[in-house]
Amino acid sequence: MFGTVDLWTYVVATVLIILLPGPNSLYVLSVASRKGRRSGFQAAAGVFLGDSVLMVASAAGLASMFAASPVLYNLVRWAGVAYLAFLAFGLLRGGWKTWRAARRGDPLAATTAEAGAANERPFVRALVASLLNPKAILFFVAFFVQFVDPGYAYPVLSYGVLFVILQVCSMVYLSSLILAGDGLAQTFRRRRRLAAAGNGFVGAVMIAFAAKLATG
Repeated sequence: MFGTVDLWTYVVATVLIILLPGPNSLYVLSVASRKGRRSGFQAAAGVFLGDSVLMVASAAGLASMFAASPVLYNLVRWAGVAYLAFLAFGLLRGGWKTWRAARRGDPLAATTAEAGAANERPFVRALVASLLNPKAILFFVAFFVQFVDPGYAYPVLSYGVLFVILQVCSMVYLSSLILAGDGLAQTFRRRRRLAAAGNGFVGAVMIAFAAKLATG
């Protein structure tokens, strides 16, 4: 269909890959649980745009450029490590402030911590985190090329079909995370220590992702 091969295999593989936890989905869930549904969808929009840019860049040969230039790949890789560490530090710091405020029973301090989080700009942060992931670029090419018929006259159409399937699956998954996170947000507003622990956990996992990217 439209120059694709083994389309159902692609659909199943895409769903399984999307379900694997990663920094993008974790960040979307974190934003929704801390700031609510609207901010969660802003972060998801950043992920969608980042994935779109990466796929277009991959089709244009950027992944081949990375493969041919280890220096360029390492520059982008370390930029991604630094940005994930930056996101993790912000979550850990916000969690620590919320924990201290809740322990002291200080609603003013808790409100101040939340006001600082209001300047987070989830769309921009999710977009940058998506773009600074060289492994995703290499993955797009290594994955998509297996399901495109090299003899088809319109490869752009083939990539377009695969791209739409990927984004629909991603949208359904991230929307589910956002709805779950919005429910958690209501609980976190009542139980600030739990909210602080959640921030700390997500920050720690982000650090683990950064370490994996640094050593990968």
